Parts: sequence; C-alpha cells; structure tokens
Amino acid sequence: MSNNSATVLTPAARREQTARGSAEGYARKIAAGYPDRVTPELAGFIGELDTAFLATVSADGAPYIQHRGGPKGFIKVLNERTLGFADYAGNKQYITISNLAGNDRAYLFLLDFANRQRIKVWGRARVVENDPALMERLVDPGYRARPERAIVFTIEAWDVNCSQHITERYTQAEVEGAIVGLRDRILALEAENAKLRAAHPVAAAI
Repeated sequence: MSNNSATVLTPAARREQTARGSAEGYARKIAAGYPDRVTPELAGFIGELDTAFLATVSADGAPYIQHRGGPKGFIKVLNERTLGFADYAGNKQYITISNLAGNDRAYLFLLDFANRQRIKVWGRARVVENDPALMERLVDPGYRARPERAIVFTIEAWDVNCSQHITERYTQAEVEGAIVGLRDRILALEAENAKLRAAHPVAAAI
C-alpha cells in the first residue's frame, strides 16, 4: 500500500477538514495511505456490478460523468492494478474519449444498490483501439451490444464509502428471483394445507 493520500484527499480538502473539524478523524488514514491494488473483496464487488459511473475531465477542466453498464461483471480485473471494460456503440458524442485524449485522470464510482454499498476508485484511464485480444477478455459472450473499443483503467487509490442515503433498488432479474422463491413457498404451503384438509374434513368444514 503506497502513501497516496493526496490523491484522495487533496491539500485543499485537508484545509477544509482542518477548518471544519474533521481532520483529526482522517489523520490515521492519511498516514497509512489508501489501497491501490485489487483485493479479493474488491474483485468480488466488481464482479457483481452491472452499472458504474465514469468521471473524466477535459484538458481545459470541463468535468463529465458517463454511465457505463452491461451484464454483471462487465468490468474486468486485468491485473492487480488494472481494470478494463468494453466501450459499446452509443450516442456518438465521444465526450469521454476526447477527454481522455487530453487528460487521462479518471474516476470510477461503483454503486451496489441492492446491498447499499459503494466504492470510489481514483486513477488514470486510456482508450485502446483495435486490440482483438484485449476485447476478447472484455466482451461477454451473448451480450448483444456492439463493442467499439476498450477503456483501460489503472488504479491509483480506492476507498469504501459509507452506505448513508443509498436507497435499496433491485434489478428485474433480482425481483424475479425473489418472486420465484415466494411462489415456491406458497405452492408448498397450499399443498400442505390441502393435505391437512383431506386428513381432517370435519374440522375443515367448520
């Protein structure tokens, strides 16, 4: 773990913390630094995500946030410092890739609504064109969107954020999975009830 605290908490942020009374609470974290490698826990978290938000900034400082999504696990762990995902055909604005051409600083906001968890990842990103071997690692078989290029993200620091104010939301597949379990339970209870009625017809008639 490198001491990369200034990547997460800039000098300006530290001054605000000092002025507003929270600097002491972050002192130990500042001294230790933030993780910059993919742990098994982070890999597991990423593997369950079907949505993410990628922030970039242009060469002259204009910020931009773009939603990225796909099947669960669409963000791939390429090695202990590197993530990657396919860039699929979209609205052809090309704001993200133009930003990265002039400024490679990037940020991933990873949010799991169902489990009310979020992780922030700081790093550098680059666009990779015409690399079939890389695309083979990133594209999920059977996913119908058309991949155009890859985004490769090098991790500089990451941090787990608190769950406060995250509203629980579930995907259609998650809801359907829960309904299947409830339906099976209802069928089992109805079958059990039918057996009891058959065994005690007088009681059932009262």
